[in-house]
Amino acid sequence: MSLPNTPDTQDQNDAPAAPLSPAAIASQSVILTGDRPTGPLHLGHYVGSLRDRVRYQNSYKQFIMLADAQALTDNMDDIDKVHRNVVEVALDYLAVGIDPTKTTVFIQSQIPELAELTFYYLNIVTVARLERNPTVKEEIRLRGFERDIPAGFLTYPASQAADITAFKAGVVPVGEDQIPMIEQTNEIVRRFNRMYNREVLMECKALVPDIGRLPGIDGKAKMSKSLGNTINLGATSTEITAAVKKVYTDPLHLRVEDPGHLEGNIAFTYLDAFDPEKAALAEMKAHYVRGGLGDSIVKKRLDVVLQEMLAPIRARREEFAKDKGQVIQMLKEGTFKAREVAARTADEVKSALGLNYF
Repeated sequence: MSLPNTPDTQDQNDAPAAPLSPAAIASQSVILTGDRPTGPLHLGHYVGSLRDRVRYQNSYKQFIMLADAQALTDNMDDIDKVHRNVVEVALDYLAVGIDPTKTTVFIQSQIPELAELTFYYLNIVTVARLERNPTVKEEIRLRGFERDIPAGFLTYPASQAADITAFKAGVVPVGEDQIPMIEQTNEIVRRFNRMYNREVLMECKALVPDIGRLPGIDGKAKMSKSLGNTINLGATSTEITAAVKKVYTDPLHLRVEDPGHLEGNIAFTYLDAFDPEKAALAEMKAHYVRGGLGDSIVKKRLDVVLQEMLAPIRARREEFAKDKGQVIQMLKEGTFKAREVAARTADEVKSALGLNYF
């Protein structure tokens, strides 16, 4: 399979490639992205990837993967959660505007070629290299695995390399913390192509969104389902208001007349991300900094902004949820299309390995 604008795969030093800016994406043709279906999607997903996916689908060939197999690496004791959320996350996709006639949405576990490619790639990457991956190291620390690391979790970089290379994706939208994963994918690509003297696999570039990771409502660095500090895309009006009341602001802003601080103030972080009225927001910020503006006023504005943004998403989600059978059919058709692509790549890899006996 030959794709236009294939990145250079001749770098012998395995040097990491710089991430793309959104403006630089025009030179690439295939985008792969996805989510672990372990819970409903939230504002962090929306600002970090979902709204960009809606935009990209009009100009690029885009694959979105429901990474249910990868989710099992640390959820084998709660597989029902993963099963249940495959459809729930798909509903979130449809609600925000992902169009299955433009974007191929598929289920990872239903494409066995991805597991097959992972198996081959594990033979050209060492355990020491996997353990040095900064993203893997941090996730192991956060989960408290220490040395009791599920093997599937440790080998996730090889699995991700299989996902990316199967679709010959040139662009993979990720947060800054995931860039080491992209670098390791490209190491595997270069090593495979050199070892078998064929340009079978293609390198990819990380696409980092303009707005970075959205912090949780409690001020923690990450909005996370496990930390309970999210605002879900399907949240009700009452749930949104209740969450906004808990949003972390400036702990030193004790009186209305006191000057306030914007840095670390989650209410303003969210307004920066979602408020369409930038001039009015700039005035509000200036007022807050010089004093005389209470946190309640800021939160009232945030509540209005989020209610207006999430109401149509929630309404579309409720409409799609009336026929989950149709959602399953959409996933089935997308998975069939995706498997055809992955199978072609797997055949090319097996041919390079001499595993084409018949």
